[in-house]
Amino acid sequence: MGDGPVTRETTKSAADDIRVDQWAGGVRRITITRPTLRNAYRSQTAVEIAAAIEQFTADDADQVLVITGAGGAFCAGGDLTSSYESTHADAVQLGHGVVIREGMHRVMRALALCDKPVIAMISGPAVAGGLALALACDLRIGDDTARLGDTSGMVGLLPDEGGAWLFPRAMGTDHALRMLWGCELYDAQQALELGLLTQVVPAAELESAVLALATRITRTAPLTTRVVKRMVRNAMSQSLHASLIEAEYAVAAINDTADVREGIAAFLDKRTPRFVGR
Repeated sequence: MGDGPVTRETTKSAADDIRVDQWAGGVRRITITRPTLRNAYRSQTAVEIAAAIEQFTADDADQVLVITGAGGAFCAGGDLTSSYESTHADAVQLGHGVVIREGMHRVMRALALCDKPVIAMISGPAVAGGLALALACDLRIGDDTARLGDTSGMVGLLPDEGGAWLFPRAMGTDHALRMLWGCELYDAQQALELGLLTQVVPAAELESAVLALATRITRTAPLTTRVVKRMVRNAMSQSLHASLIEAEYAVAAINDTADVREGIAAFLDKRTPRFVGR
């Protein structure tokens, strides 16, 4: 896990489906802790993840969030043994909208509203809703045991956790449809080639690689990091003209900050900048 970061647990009880801890300075980690089910989520799991993301977004103490799963799995999708999918059909039809809106849709919205870097650390399966969760993060670092895809169609279910929007943007419409219609899973190298993973590392190096990346991000100016994320995300649905106009306003907001002045001074002095986030 790197050269000895002190991991301090901040949130976990016997009834929780996740653990939140301070992985390193400026780096917070959410771990799904349902390893016997390969971290498949139920309604409670989604509510806890969403609340933890929202808390991270509102708290300036940490700059980077890492989302992962315990026991060699990221997230195998929805838990069919305990969720609304396994109940009576009438209850499914009547309750589905509320359950998913307050569950995984809240998670997707929380990640969309988070203006700080979020990294998915993926070992083992990231399937269906688990793949959607990974793709809603900014970066996805997987090890060589990672398996990504969506097999929901095998039981007649839909990519309703955000996958219908996220999958084609990551891998193209044709590949997304082939995956969904064919219920395909991809190994780590295939997932990398399709754009589902950002980087693949050996399993023994996964934690150290993610921690090194997260720590490197914490050394950049926090306000700049946030604005860069907003600019890039917004540009995906903007014209070039609109993106350039947004850049004009962003420059006006950022260039006169204390961190930019410190960054330029440090560059001229040939020293490491000391950013303070203002």
